[in-house]
Amino acid sequence: MADHTTIEWTEATWNPVTGCDKVSPGCAHCYAETFAERFRGVPGHPYEQGFDLRLWPDRLQLPLRWRRPRMIFVNSMSDLFHERVPESFIRSAFQVMVEAHWHTFQVLTKRHQRLADLAPSLPWPPNVWMGVSIENRRFVERADYLRRVPAHVRFVSAEPLLGPLVGLDLRGIDWLIAGGESGFRHRRIDPEWVRDLRDRCQAAGVAFFFKQWGGIHAKQGGRVLDGREWSELPRGARLPTRLVAEVARRR
Repeated sequence: MADHTTIEWTEATWNPVTGCDKVSPGCAHCYAETFAERFRGVPGHPYEQGFDLRLWPDRLQLPLRWRRPRMIFVNSMSDLFHERVPESFIRSAFQVMVEAHWHTFQVLTKRHQRLADLAPSLPWPPNVWMGVSIENRRFVERADYLRRVPAHVRFVSAEPLLGPLVGLDLRGIDWLIAGGESGFRHRRIDPEWVRDLRDRCQAAGVAFFFKQWGGIHAKQGGRVLDGREWSELPRGARLPTRLVAEVARRR
């Protein structure tokens, strides 16, 4: 958790919950689990418990202390809609997002059913974006559940992209992020899967963001697709500061 991050499509992370459990193939080589388990058993470390689920009530108010507006990825080290996160805690996190109206919060989940069940009773101010992860065609239905959510911005994270997303319906989706898997056990990404998503986004008027090709050294692999970097954001959103600087350097 920090007020800065190297994730290309955001600027900060906020983790009032840490730890998770695997629910689909995209979780197999979870970067968050790999990081957290390195510190299991280290006394006093935030990940002394490894990747076991843990609530951090003392972190709930943190975004209210960040006065500079920024894009914040919620629970980069967990899933806010995990079945063992109490509804009351989820509501508390959403209330903080309502109060911290100068930030943009990006919430991402693989628990699409619980999201859809709770969405009607949660506040959805314009600064809260809601997304689902979809790694292959078996899970394109997550977008159908996302469409039930009255979020101002709905987005799909196709990362790690493990196959063509045949059957993905982009109606009601504002943004799509695609990317390959990183790390020593990364699974390959086919450029045609990425091109297909880009072309479908362009046809549907959906902002397209290509994060990375992935690989052992993901950053070295770059994020150029067909001669350019794709860094589109939903209409009206500002580019993260890091990407603004990169664009300026290339001019």
